Formats: sequence, structure tokens, C-alpha cells
Amino acid sequence: MTYVISDQCTACGSCMDSCPAEAIKEGDPKYTIDPDLCIDCASCVDACPVEAISEE
Repeated sequence: MTYVISDQCTACGSCMDSCPAEAIKEGDPKYTIDPDLCIDCASCVDACPVEAISEE
């Protein structure tokens, strides 16, 4: 199961800083998660201040 970032993303960078697999990249206008790199650890979910990340 991978995670996705919704349109609620404010591009604050908290999720990218917390990702041990470096699966999160800057996007325009929101960040994106590479499903091939995601290790399903959910650290990004806990780091997101606006709860914009959920399981796909």
C-alpha cells in the first residue's frame, strides 16, 4: 500500500523531510510520492500538518 498526497497539500516540506526513502518530491502545486520508492512507513502521514496524506 502506498500513500498519496491530496490537493490539501500546502507544499510546506514536512513530509519530504520525514521520508527515509526519499520518495517524496516537490511538485507544482503539491508534493508527490513516488510509489516505486515508497516503503509504506507512514512517517509522512504523521509529519503532515494539514492531514493531506492518506493510503491509496
